[in-house]
Amino acid sequence: MDTEQLAQTSVNQVGSSDGSNPNGSNVVAQVKNLLFRQMLVGISDGRFFLGTFYCIDKQGNIILQDAVEEYRSTRCSSPSPMEQRGLGLILIPFSCRISCHVGCSIEEQLSLLSLKV
Repeated sequence: MDTEQLAQTSVNQVGSSDGSNPNGSNVVAQVKNLLFRQMLVGISDGRFFLGTFYCIDKQGNIILQDAVEEYRSTRCSSPSPMEQRGLGLILIPFSCRISCHVGCSIEEQLSLLSLKV
């Protein structure tokens, strides 16, 4: 399982947990591994938010700190098709989230690949 799948699975399990899950401590440990990593979250209206994963609540809402919104520029004079707007601390509701990707180091990616023997 790669880091992106782990992030999505962990976030979904925590978001749908009602506290009766015997594997709850495992899910909490997985989410703790995601803390303070760069996370890119896509929402249903097509926008993406990039920030540092700060926490998640029981409802599955994600909080990112130092977040920026990445969006497509409609100006012809813009040198880049993507622009950013600084937002700071934001909450992304579970109902709006469609994707969740976590950045990891090359060493972590190699260790994940070595598990698939």
